[in-house]
Amino acid sequence: MEKKSTKIAYLVALGVFVVLLVVLGITFKGAPLPVFEVDGEMVEAATPFAGTIWSLLPPVVAIVLALISKEVYSSLFIGVLVGTLLYTQFNPWNTVIEIASGDLGIVANADFSIVMFLVLLGIMVDLMNKGGGSAAFGRWATKSVKSRAGAQLMTMLLGVLIFVDDYFNCLTVGAVMRPVTESHKISRAKLAYVIDATAAPVCMIAPVSSWAAAVAGYVQSDSVNGIELFIKQIPYNYYCLLTLVMIIVISLLNIDYGPMLKHEYNAQVKDDLFTTPERPFAGADDYEEGKKKGSVLDLILPVIVLIACCITGLIYTGGFFDGVSFIDAFADCSAGPGLCIGSLIALVFTFVYFWLRGAISFEKSMESIPNGFIQMIAPILILCLAWTLCGVTRYGLYSMDFVSAAMKGAGGLMNILPAIIFIIGAFIGFATGTSWGTIGIMAPIVVNVFNYDDPTQQTLCVIGLAAACAGGVMGDHCSPISDTTIMASAGAHCYHLNHVFTQLPYAITVGVVSFVSFLIAGFIQNAVICLVIGIVLMIGTLLVIKAIVSKKHTGIFAEMAEADKALAK
Repeated sequence: MEKKSTKIAYLVALGVFVVLLVVLGITFKGAPLPVFEVDGEMVEAATPFAGTIWSLLPPVVAIVLALISKEVYSSLFIGVLVGTLLYTQFNPWNTVIEIASGDLGIVANADFSIVMFLVLLGIMVDLMNKGGGSAAFGRWATKSVKSRAGAQLMTMLLGVLIFVDDYFNCLTVGAVMRPVTESHKISRAKLAYVIDATAAPVCMIAPVSSWAAAVAGYVQSDSVNGIELFIKQIPYNYYCLLTLVMIIVISLLNIDYGPMLKHEYNAQVKDDLFTTPERPFAGADDYEEGKKKGSVLDLILPVIVLIACCITGLIYTGGFFDGVSFIDAFADCSAGPGLCIGSLIALVFTFVYFWLRGAISFEKSMESIPNGFIQMIAPILILCLAWTLCGVTRYGLYSMDFVSAAMKGAGGLMNILPAIIFIIGAFIGFATGTSWGTIGIMAPIVVNVFNYDDPTQQTLCVIGLAAACAGGVMGDHCSPISDTTIMASAGAHCYHLNHVFTQLPYAITVGVVSFVSFLIAGFIQNAVICLVIGIVLMIGTLLVIKAIVSKKHTGIFAEMAEADKALAK
């Protein structure tokens, strides 16, 4: 918050929220406590704000303050504070106890095996840097990948291939592709966008992934096969599919706009990959360590082992080795523990491999343990605050019950309901920072609103599920408190809010085209025709944007083109 206008805006927003809290405290004082059904039992909430629109206030506060201040830690903490104040009915002592104990939010919503996975992967990445694998792969890629478009498409391809889990996708693709994109002067913000855009969107359209398992479990019933319904929704999942189309088009046609244009200009012309002073992973990309002994295999082999071990870990937690089928094992897997088991085995393999190769000494390799942990402190802190905020909102304030009631009230608009579901899902995903939570509450509602056993509503049910999944992913994609967005920033070694601000216009563009596509699909109900229309609309929209931006910034694009030619030589 360096600019005076930014400080004023921040203080005004903070003042508005404080006044609002005072008004809420007076208005709801002595109000009756609502009752909710939890695990088949009726439970009285601890606060009258539970299940009301005010249950969404904490994430709204965090997001607004983060967007104004460009500072995520304090914004998330204030969001947690607001949520806890609502939960304790503005009792200051109880608020302090709840925040200090963490019982309300983070314990209920966190998966600490994901924190362990982050640390293990950080250690592994640092080890590959010290062993020379990253430097060797960067040298190979510089010779083999001849253009910026090729580097971006290669990042996308790797993201598509690693479709098992979004956390795993973000961190692995980032570790592999940072040296490649750096050699072609692609900004860290652009790398973070491509990583994020091929994480959750790819997982949501991959039949074998932790996301497919989760969605299938949400809608599974005696009359509906969850996996079958998930597969049927794939061609209607416009946000995820059109996001991939967008990456291809903007890479091949060199289209950039919004804040991303500034980041790409600075990367190409000024050789500044970051644009802003923040360097959350300063010193972590020392690719030249182990330069003489490093080979491409020193990066490729550990990554392949990591992928194989993580897949094995996922199906192990789902009971595959106890006789459960592969698909059912994925459906019942625990992503956090599975990834943690896989990464631990892969890390041990990487240590032994580099020792046997003589690429790094034992003493030097041990330095990777604290270094890898240090590199991951920033994303872990943001992730823990985001988990706490989500836990307070969902489990303390019953925000999803409010969303459920609002959704059921829109059941009479059958043909345009998928488009409405998409918008609601995007809003909730943005406010809560979780696509899984959003889809978890909306998917069962979709199955109840549309009767899948009725042939006249079967296709609409599939489109509605696709809209719920697409909306959740879009909201998650845009949200600064989303764990996937945080992971993408960590994977690209990009300042988190730089990633949020640069990605937002791109995600909104795809979201608008997706909304129109869902409107059309609600009436045409033909997967092929609607998908073709959506792709044409997406490409046409990007071409119009390119024409407008190129005309407005002729000089900037000319400088970028000259810099690109110089780099190619």
